[in-house]
Amino acid sequence: MSKQSKAKRDKRRKLQPKRPINRLNAQQPVQNHAVLTNEEGQVVAAIGLQGTEWLLAIGGQTMGNADNPVPMLAMLKHLANVQEKEGRKVTLEYSTQLQQLIDDLAADEGKTADEYLGQLVSEFEGVEGEDGDDAENAAEDAPADEPAAGDADATPAASDDKPQA
Repeated sequence: MSKQSKAKRDKRRKLQPKRPINRLNAQQPVQNHAVLTNEEGQVVAAIGLQGTEWLLAIGGQTMGNADNPVPMLAMLKHLANVQEKEGRKVTLEYSTQLQQLIDDLAADEGKTADEYLGQLVSEFEGVEGEDGDDAENAAEDAPADEPAAGDADATPAASDDKPQA
């Protein structure tokens, strides 16, 4: 071996392009399958597939993961409906692979894809309505001599402040 073989080898290595180190457990890239964008073209929320796991990202942060993306898609569709009711223009686009998955699930239940997805979206609308509207209606519908379901302080029994006769 010559005295300069190490110097030549080092020079050759420096000239070669850098290559990434492939690790065995390296994360796979996320493939977007559903994207909710606002009128400025900014991504509001997305559903992506990373390996075999579906991820839900809202506002640039991963919020959850699941084996089935259809409930997440229903949530995004509900979010789009809420945004449109508030006067904001949003667009929800999803991949053909996700559409095929919805078609298969809908066919199992004997529905069309729109009916199936609409049913899932309506479940989210029902949850939203139970929190505020039903509690207010229960308080209004309660008879005057009985306390409303949400009134813990109101009791029909006599108070201790009044003297007993």
